Amino acid sequence: MPRYPVPLGFVFRSRAKEEKAAVADKASLTDSKQTRDPQAPKGRPTPKRSEAQSQRRSVANTSMTRKEAAKRQREERRAALDRQRQALASGDERYLPARDKGPVRKLARDFIDSRFNIAEFFLPMAVVILVLSMVRVPALQTIALLLWLVVIVLIVLDSFVTGYRLKKRLAERFPDDNKRGAVAYALMRSLQMRRLRLPKPQVKRGERP
Repeated sequence: MPRYPVPLGFVFRSRAKEEKAAVADKASLTDSKQTRDPQAPKGRPTPKRSEAQSQRRSVANTSMTRKEAAKRQREERRAALDRQRQALASGDERYLPARDKGPVRKLARDFIDSRFNIAEFFLPMAVVILVLSMVRVPALQTIALLLWLVVIVLIVLDSFVTGYRLKKRLAERFPDDNKRGAVAYALMRSLQMRRLRLPKPQVKRGERP
């Protein structure tokens, strides 16, 4: 059979490819046999599978514990609010808010609830005066203005007398206790209608607290 000459360029290119492939194989084998340097870019050796699983379990347990703690706190807060709401309706001193607790505040509430206060009728009187002032009759508008002035003066006078008597009663009953803010607390209560007051009144009108 006739022989065809093989081009020299093809032979040299094939040998060069084979030499590059051999060098690459040696380099990969060398790298696979070497252990990871502790000072690698990660900064620490790769953890074992068991260690990684245990870390994941601990993180999961911690998150579950936090969820349970948050849920428990919400339940306790809801229970405390329920007890506080019931205490405002029943007058139970144990669960009242801090501003309503103590014998001084209780006496202040009872003092206001045991009497008629002009300030507690302020809302209905204000509605009547507003209606009169909207009528297009000059005489009625003048009457509404006078009524408004009379109501304001009566509320101021009644509040002054009530505050003075309450302060005297508190000094007699609790001479050594802290009575700061008790009079203002009572006067604010007197501005509310009796059936809307919280804590609910525990004494009847005319009853001495």
